Amino acid sequence: MEITMSEAIKNKRKRNPKRYGFHTFGDPGCPITFTGPFRDNIRVFLQECGEIEDFNVQGMPTWCTLLVNEKNGVVVPLYTIEESIKHSLRPFCDYCRCIGWSHHFVSKRRYHLIIPVDDEWHKVPNKSVFDLHTHLLHGLIHCNGFGHLLCINGLEGGSKFLCGREIMDLWDRICNALRTRKITVEDVSKKRSMDLRLLYGVAYGHPWFGRWGYKFCQGSFGVTEHKYITAIDMLSSINLNNIIEDFIKSGKDRNHIKQIIRIYREMSETQLITIRDLLRFMLVTHKSPSKPPNSVVKPITRSLQQQRSPLKDISNNIKQIKYKNFGSFAVEMASRWPVRRLEYAAEVIVGALKENGAGMSRQEVRDAARLHIGDTGLLDFVLKSINNLIVGNHVVLRATNPSTRILEFTIHEIGGDDVSKPNVTICVAAPTIHTSPAGLDVYQDVLYLYTQVLLGYSKCKSLTELTGLATQTVLDSKHFVKEWPLRDEEDELLRFLCRVMPSCVELETELTRPFLTSPGELVVVPLHATVGELKMAVECALRDTYCVLEKFVVRDLGGFEGVDDEEVLFGAVESGAQIWVLGSGVDVGNNDQLKYEGGADSWTVDCSCGARDDDGERMVACDICEVWQHTRCSGIDDAQAVPPLFLCARCSASLMPSRVENYCMEAEYA
Repeated sequence: MEITMSEAIKNKRKRNPKRYGFHTFGDPGCPITFTGPFRDNIRVFLQECGEIEDFNVQGMPTWCTLLVNEKNGVVVPLYTIEESIKHSLRPFCDYCRCIGWSHHFVSKRRYHLIIPVDDEWHKVPNKSVFDLHTHLLHGLIHCNGFGHLLCINGLEGGSKFLCGREIMDLWDRICNALRTRKITVEDVSKKRSMDLRLLYGVAYGHPWFGRWGYKFCQGSFGVTEHKYITAIDMLSSINLNNIIEDFIKSGKDRNHIKQIIRIYREMSETQLITIRDLLRFMLVTHKSPSKPPNSVVKPITRSLQQQRSPLKDISNNIKQIKYKNFGSFAVEMASRWPVRRLEYAAEVIVGALKENGAGMSRQEVRDAARLHIGDTGLLDFVLKSINNLIVGNHVVLRATNPSTRILEFTIHEIGGDDVSKPNVTICVAAPTIHTSPAGLDVYQDVLYLYTQVLLGYSKCKSLTELTGLATQTVLDSKHFVKEWPLRDEEDELLRFLCRVMPSCVELETELTRPFLTSPGELVVVPLHATVGELKMAVECALRDTYCVLEKFVVRDLGGFEGVDDEEVLFGAVESGAQIWVLGSGVDVGNNDQLKYEGGADSWTVDCSCGARDDDGERMVACDICEVWQHTRCSGIDDAQAVPPLFLCARCSASLMPSRVENYCMEAEYA
C-alpha cells in the first residue's frame, strides 16, 4: 500500500526509530557483529537495524535506517529495498553481464541500498528510484553476496552535507560488516572534463576507488589486466625533462609547460622526476588551503615576472550566423524515428545543457539525457545531428574546447518571435578564453598536463602511437572489483565454500555455460556439526539463494563419499575448505528462463579487439553470421547510426561483390 509523503513522515515520528552514527555505522560490533553469509546477515540487518516502512516501491518491501552525521547533526536516511526476482520486471542483471558474470545463476533476491539526494530525504521513493543516477549512494547486492556499486555522489554531485569519501567509507564498512563477497563498480567519474581513472591511474597507480581496495576486473575492447598495468606503468614513467625537450622539438607552447614543471619542482621538498611525481604533488597541493605558504609565494611571483603576459585573451569578432530551426530540420532528416520523438530528444538535451550551465562533452550530455530517454540509438542520432540548430529559445552549438581538445556542446539563449521561423540570422560572439599563469590555479595546470601530455603527448611517431594506445587502454578499463576472501575466524563456527557438481545429464542438456567458474556458495555451520547436518545446510542454502536450484537435492559431498552422516566434521576437514556438492534437481521447468544472470538468450561475441563476451560497449551483429562485434572496432563512430545492413569483415570477404550488392539492395528496400 502506498501512502503520501506527509503520512510517511508522521508515521516515522510515531515509531521513533533507532539512530546510528554515520561515521561509525558498520564498524566492528556497530551496530552488531554478523557471522553468517550475506544472505543471512542482510536479514538480520533489516530486522535489527531497519524500520519497515508503511509504503513499498513497485510492490517491494522497504526498510529505513537513520544515520546521524556526528559533524552537523543531520539525519541521513539509508533505504534498503528487497527485490524479489520472480516478481521483478527486470529479472536478469545487466551489470553482471557486462563484467563477466553472465554465467552466475540468477539469485532469488537482490537488495538495493540507497541514500537519496538531499532534497529527497523526506519523500517516499517512487517507482523510478532504481534508474536514477542522482542518489548519494546506490548499491545493489545479490543475496549470494555478489553486487555492484552503481553510483556515489558527494558535494560535487549535489550533496550539501556529505563528501564522496565519507559516503564511500560508509559503503565499504557496510560491505565489510555484511560479509559481501565481490562488489564491482564502473568508474566513469570525471573532474569536469578529466576522466579520473586516467588521472588517478597515472598519479597513484590505481583509480579513485582503489583507496578502498578496488582493482581491475574486466576491460572493454579486449583490454586485459596485463595490458592495463603495462599502460599505467608506461604513462606514469614519462620523464619531465623529456617532456620539455619534446615540446621544444614539436613547436608547442614550450614556455608554459616549462613554467608549470619548474614552479612545482621549486614548491616540492622532494625531487619530481616523472609525470606521476608531478601530478601526485599537484593533486595534494590542490587540496591544500587556497592561500599558499610563504615557501610557495616566491616561485609563483618569480613565474609571474618571467611570463610576459600574465593573462591571455583570445576573442573572435561578433559574426552573423544563420541558424535553422530544429523542427524544420527534423522533417528533412532521414530517420526511422518520428519528428515528435526527435524534437523531444532535442528538448531533453537542451534541458541537460541548461541544468549544467556550461559546456558538456558528448558523453556527459548522453549520460544526462539517458535519465529521461532509454533509446540510446535515438540519442546518438540526435547528438550526431544537433549543431547550429534552434531548439525552443536556445541555439545549440558544438565545438572543440581549445584548452581540453574535447568536443563540447553549449547553448545560447535567444529571444523574439523569430525562433519559430525555419531560418534565423543571429549575432553571436565567441567566448573569451583565459589562460592563467602557471602556479596560480593548480586545477588549470593539472588540466593542461592532462590534455597536452596524457591525451596529446608527442615524442616521435612510434612513441606517439604507443602513448596513445596506452591512454586508450586506461580509458577502456572502466570495471573494477573488490573481493572479500573467505575468512576463517577463531569462533565456534566452520565455514565452507560449496560448489555444485550437477549430474551428467544436466551438464549435457541444461547447463549451457561453464559451471566450473560459478562462484560457489558460502555455508556456515556450528563447530561440532556432522556431515549430515552440513548436507542439509548446503541444500537449504542453494534452494534459498538460486531460482534454478529450488528443487536441488544433495546426494553427497566431495571427499566424504562413503562417510557416515553422523560423522563429526571437526578434525576431518579444515574450516575454509572448498567442497564439491554432488546432487541433482536443477529446475528446468518454470524456472528455465531464470537460469543465468546473463539472460536466456545466447549470443556469440568475436571482435577483432579480442573481446569474446559482452562488455557493455556498443555492438552490432553481422546480418549473415550473427556474430557480435564492437561498432568502434568495425569503423562505426559512436555518433553514427548502425547501418541497416552490416556485414563483418569475414562474411564480406567470403561473398562475391555481386552478392554483397544484392544484400545491400535488399536491405535498402526492406
